[in-house]
Amino acid sequence: DLYNLTVLFIIGALSAVYGFVLNDYVDVELDKLVKELHGKPLVSGEVPRENALMISLLCMIFAFLFIFILWRGEVVNGYRFAAAVCMVLAAVLGSFYNVYGKRVVGSDFFVAVSMGFVFLFGALSFGEPNAVTWVVFLLTFNNLLHMNAVEGGVKDADHDHIMGVKNLALLSGVRVEGKKLFIPKSFKIFSISIRLFSVFLVFTPFLFFGYDYSFWQLIVLTLVSIGVLFFSLKLISLETFDRDRIRRFIATQSFLRYSLVPIMLIPIVGVFYSFILILFPIVWYLLFTPLVGEKLFKPRM
Repeated sequence: DLYNLTVLFIIGALSAVYGFVLNDYVDVELDKLVKELHGKPLVSGEVPRENALMISLLCMIFAFLFIFILWRGEVVNGYRFAAAVCMVLAAVLGSFYNVYGKRVVGSDFFVAVSMGFVFLFGALSFGEPNAVTWVVFLLTFNNLLHMNAVEGGVKDADHDHIMGVKNLALLSGVRVEGKKLFIPKSFKIFSISIRLFSVFLVFTPFLFFGYDYSFWQLIVLTLVSIGVLFFSLKLISLETFDRDRIRRFIATQSFLRYSLVPIMLIPIVGVFYSFILILFPIVWYLLFTPLVGEKLFKPRM
């Protein structure tokens, strides 16, 4: 129902804000090395670091408070207990990534699992997960893994090594020399493997679990999947380090990949609600991005 969905949305939003603000708090010195990031509130000093830390902690506290509100008057059965464990693990893994992730190779897997657990929390809060639940969990994991390990690794390749960052991109040989960007074949294979696995997952409810589908739905899923693959290939095929171009490729991928799950869920939630799920983040972005002093489709990241 709408009430529970609203509370879940608030919990998810608070969890996301907690992670992003904590990440910015920890990465201030690293961000100072990038000219394009000097206008960020924490980097410029417009927002004191202490305030950012307080906002992050309050978001975590309120996220758990809203969990109690969500379950108020309900019996904490095995599924809800598992949901609570997922949320605690998400907080621990996400915090570890934000604080120590730059020093641990492969920590991108931690934040990917963390966001997957946040999704599982919502599913387990209302009963037994089904096949689609696990498909979406894996898609969430893949999405965050690619976003942090691949997109983030390429985007920050020009300065991560200066601060002694240890990540999969640098370990595999991604580097910038002058304006020249080098992305080794092994890293490209890693990127495309994640994307191809996600494309496979999107079609599994119809291929293996007997969910109904329309021909036009499969066509749209195929076209959007091709779009994600295309811009992923464009990103890892770059030979010149151009941060603006990299950010455009990342932003385009984001809009496309986040529409895949709502389209996949049409047989379950219907066309109208799927359309709302696709449209809502786009409208949110268009409305609120200018209000926080950012330019549309040119995020400072």
